[in-house]
Amino acid sequence: MMASAGGTGRAVQDVQHYLRPGTLQLPAQPPLSLYVHLPWCLRKCPYCDFNSHELAEGEVPEQRYVDAVIADLEASLGIVWGREVHSIFIGGGTPSLFSPQAIDRLLADLRARLRLAPDCEVTLEANPGTFEKDRFRAFRAAGVTRLSVGVQSFDDERLRALGRVHDRAQAIAALEEAALAFETFNLDLMYALPGQDMAGLEQDVAQALSLAPPHLSVYHLTIEPNTFFAKYPPQVPDDDLAYSMLDRITELTAGAGLQRYEVSAYAKPGHRCWHNVNYWQFGDYLGIGAGAHSKLTFPHRVVRQVRLRDPRLYMEGALAGRALAQDDEVARADLPFEFMLNALRLRDGFALAQFTARTGLPLTAIAQPLQEAERLGLVERDLNQVRPTTRGFDFLSDLQALFLPPNARP
Repeated sequence: MMASAGGTGRAVQDVQHYLRPGTLQLPAQPPLSLYVHLPWCLRKCPYCDFNSHELAEGEVPEQRYVDAVIADLEASLGIVWGREVHSIFIGGGTPSLFSPQAIDRLLADLRARLRLAPDCEVTLEANPGTFEKDRFRAFRAAGVTRLSVGVQSFDDERLRALGRVHDRAQAIAALEEAALAFETFNLDLMYALPGQDMAGLEQDVAQALSLAPPHLSVYHLTIEPNTFFAKYPPQVPDDDLAYSMLDRITELTAGAGLQRYEVSAYAKPGHRCWHNVNYWQFGDYLGIGAGAHSKLTFPHRVVRQVRLRDPRLYMEGALAGRALAQDDEVARADLPFEFMLNALRLRDGFALAQFTARTGLPLTAIAQPLQEAERLGLVERDLNQVRPTTRGFDFLSDLQALFLPPNARP
């Protein structure tokens, strides 16, 4: 039987349930990615609302957790059978807490069960606080092709304010090692930090660029609900200064040969993160691991799933063949917003034909809000493509909100 939203997980997923008749006619399935969530970290950051859990006394239960993840995958194989996987993203938490041997075993087990594309991108998130010399090279030898290093800042005072477990020197050492081990790696920065001014922002970006990362992700610090910062808000730059910081980041990165291809991502040619691009193009992804999310396309429906969130309950459930916490069909009325929430993050926008192919809906479903977005100067379009303007990028949330179902618009 299927699990309903909020219900307990179920055993091996029955593909026939997803193939039953429905209201949509989707001509083809989009590319498929795999997300694997490793939920532990050394310390929960005060701004973090991800499903991450501080490591209690003792070590990560690597073997049991990998066993659970593979059992979760095996229960899901029927609904992705025969599909090629173009990218794997191992996120957290802090996945680099897992030993290279555990990552090697995880990837070997994935390769044995899935049809991976010959150029499959395999990304691992890493924290400089878990960095050890030669550790990154061991991850590379295990099959990781791309490292994403969560630096956030090179200013020790800012790092302390963010609750990070590393300092400036550790961040630089980790990135230098990443550059030796990987042709492509990503450097994560945050801006509009507690106590940060424009000069501090420029120093952070200059230090990042001096390390020549092929890919740079830059995120505005956001105070999320149910975090420590939500309960005890820090003093952060006002909106005007934050906008000026983002403009300055875009100037400095362009001067270093990094193109802003997504609202928060800058890359040199050939180094875009394919996994994230697939998300933004409304591609499919199977998410396994505690709290992982999936989005999967079938001939007559688009489905979203969520795994059990608590690591202990997830391991128990997955090993018993019951990892799902939620399994819901995306309502037809919600598909335009779901598509636009992702596609409008890209500088190149989206092809009109792709909207129809990925949602199964006619262009009339977005005609009115698209016309309004064009009138407001938030998008530009031709016969084939829709792109956010510079103004659209600056006011992305307002642009995306135009595509909410009428009864959900502010």
